[in-house]
Order: sequence, then C-alpha cells, then structure tokens
Amino acid sequence: MAKVANSDCKADFPQRVIRWTDEAVKWLQEIHEYISNDNANIANKVVREIYDKTQILELMPKVGYKYQDRDDIRILLYGHYRIAYSIKDSEIIDILGVFHGSLDIERYLKI
Repeated sequence: MAKVANSDCKADFPQRVIRWTDEAVKWLQEIHEYISNDNANIANKVVREIYDKTQILELMPKVGYKYQDRDDIRILLYGHYRIAYSIKDSEIIDILGVFHGSLDIERYLKI
C-alpha cells in the first residue's frame, strides 16, 4: 500500500473573513442575557455554539439557504435560531443578526 504525505492531501481553500455587525453582536448579547436569567452556563454554551456554527462559513459560505431568493443573503440554522449573513465577496462574510425562530425576521432584518 502506498503512503501519501499529508501535504499531498491538503485542499487549497480560499481564506474568508467572518465579520459580526454591531447589530448581530447586540442580538447575541440579548440572547445571552435572556438565557442567563435561568442559567448562565447554558447561556454561555448557546452563544459559544452559535459562534462556532458560523465558523463553517469559512469553508462553505453557501451552506445556508437563500433569503427570499437573494443570492447575497443567506440563513444558517442553529437549533431554534436563524443566523442571517451576507456574502460580500469571495473573501468577506458579514453576520447580520441572530434571530429566534419565533420572530418575524423580516421586521428585524433591514437590508
């Protein structure tokens, strides 16, 4: 059996930057505050997992579904939350907001 060096298996992925808008950070903070009223440890876990979920966008920026048939706005799901993001170009992804599934996202997502 032939051995393959690790360098032979590396894929050449473009480097992408994930930026959080002020509005998205505010939403994340509000989610943390709300959950913290019951359990601070769970609040920390949920916020960390939402953040971790967005990191998949570095490799697969189009993993989320299109928002209202727009190519530049997509929604990534995490549990009961919808993470709205914008693909600015091949290198930049902006997180626009994190919304609980029960919210009318159109009222809050101003594009």
